[in-house]
Amino acid sequence: MSETASRSSAPHSTRRERIEAILRRELSPTTLEIQDDSARHAHHAGAKALGGGGETHFNVAITSARFDGLNRVARHRLVNALLAEEFSSGLHALSLVVHGEKNP
Repeated sequence: MSETASRSSAPHSTRRERIEAILRRELSPTTLEIQDDSARHAHHAGAKALGGGGETHFNVAITSARFDGLNRVARHRLVNALLAEEFSSGLHALSLVVHGEKNP
């Protein structure tokens, strides 16, 4: 099923749920923690420009074998690329802690 099709089947899902679904599907993580940190950033210009509706800032900690052999920058780029559609639709900031299975 395509990403667009999977989204259309769950139109009322939260951004957090969509982020989790994408990361689980694409990275098969052994650990995944997602924290919505939007409330702490509601006063920032970026959040205000997006309407202040929340779900703009997230902290993500993830461990996946897909990160093995990648440096920190490549790991971050991979996650950001997977979440590109979320960034284009209102995700403003993502704090990442990414670890590989064999080489944290």
